[in-house]
Order: sequence, then C-alpha cells, then structure tokens
Amino acid sequence: MSNSHYNNHHNNYQQQQQQQQQPQHSNSNGDEDYHQQQPVHYSQHYMNGHGMRIKPLDNVAVPDMCLFCFEVLDCELNNMDGPGVPMFSNDSYPLFVTWKIGRDKRLRGCIGTFSAMELHNGLREYALTSAFKDSRFAPISRDELPRLTVSVSILQNFEEAQGHLDWQLGVHGIRIEFLTERGLKRTATYLPQVATEQGWDQVQTIDSLLRKGGYRAVITQELRKSIKLTRYRSQEIQMHYKEYREHLERRGVQYGKVQC
Repeated sequence: MSNSHYNNHHNNYQQQQQQQQQPQHSNSNGDEDYHQQQPVHYSQHYMNGHGMRIKPLDNVAVPDMCLFCFEVLDCELNNMDGPGVPMFSNDSYPLFVTWKIGRDKRLRGCIGTFSAMELHNGLREYALTSAFKDSRFAPISRDELPRLTVSVSILQNFEEAQGHLDWQLGVHGIRIEFLTERGLKRTATYLPQVATEQGWDQVQTIDSLLRKGGYRAVITQELRKSIKLTRYRSQEIQMHYKEYREHLERRGVQYGKVQC
C-alpha cells in the first residue's frame, strides 16, 4: 500500500471536516484518548443488576455498512478511488469498526469513537483508521484482504452505572474511568461481545480492562469500587470478505484486484 495514497485520502477527509468537531477515537481493548470529548448525557432511571430494564436499540446497522467498509479498504489497498455515497442512513452515532482475520477471527484492528458522527463519513474514516492505525498491530496488507472479516458496531443507550457490576455480560459494553497508581486519570472500554468471547465474568472483565487501560499495581476490591463506569449497548453486524465479493458479483461490479 502506498503511504502517500493513504495520507492524501486522510488529508482530504480532514479538509472536509475542518469546520466540524473532531471526535476523539479509541480502540475497543482499552488504548483510549477521548479525555477531551464533549460530555454525553445519560439516563438515570434504570434498575440495577439483572433486574434492569433494557431499552430497545434503534435498528440502524445494515449489511451495506460492512460492504462499504470493505469497499473503502479494498480501494485503499489497490490505490483506487474510494466508493461513492452509500445508500444507508447518514444519521449520527458513536461507532466502532473491527477487522478480524482467519478462521479463528483473530483481532486485526479495532478503533472507533464515542462522539456521534455521521455514518457515511464515520465509517469511511474508521474503516481505514482501524485497518492502518491501531497501534497494537502492523497495518493491514493487501495480501490479508481475502481472510478478513469486518464488524460494524453502532453504539447506543449510554448510561451511568451505579457501581462496577451494574451491567450485564453479553448485553452491555462498558467504559471505565479510574486513577492509576500514580494518580493519573485513565479510561478504557470493551465492546459488548468482548467479555463473552473471552469467557470472562464481570470481575475478570473489569480487571482485564484496568490492565489494558494502564493500571500496573495490585487490583483491589477498593479500586474496583472506585471506578466510574458507563454502560452502553451496541448493534453489531459483520461480514466476511467472501460475502463482500459475492455481493459485488451480484451487482455486476468488476472491482478490486484481490482474488478470493
């Protein structure tokens, strides 16, 4: 992939957005930098624990979002002009784009934003940012494309929790704010599916998130109770590269140069 091509694309996007508020982005495994984002207002009228009432999610995520992310990445890796304006909703939501690779779907990149973005520009930006700018991984290469799966997560229903266990496994994503052993404020997040995919209980999830967020000392119950936790929900949709190519063939598009 040409670095200059990626930089040109990214610079053009930033010029289009220069009069808009720039969202802070984060990866889903805890390396976060959204300390300066605008505050989010949360609902306070939920029941705690497993008796909590769960608000229904807006039906936003659709397969075309995954198609769009693949098209954006495919074009970038093949030095082609990006796709045009997609047909799905352009409402504003916080969002994450996740790339996984192989049959075991190993994480390959996951970055998103808790600031609401218009979906067209947000998915275009984070399809590339998560593919090339996740500091935990080398940039995705063209040879890897046929083995990729993409997931789009649309985040909704943010609520301040009443304690570090005031959320449900497999239902809520969590974002924590805490002080390190040096007194520094840190934040970290896991999307809703992370804990169940790893087989963690709530305490294991919190402890892992503290480590991912940079806490290095002994984790105590007192520390866990001091955490400020925000829970949220996510509507997720995913697609493998093979499905993406099949969609293109049905549409009669001769697009991209990578063979499955």
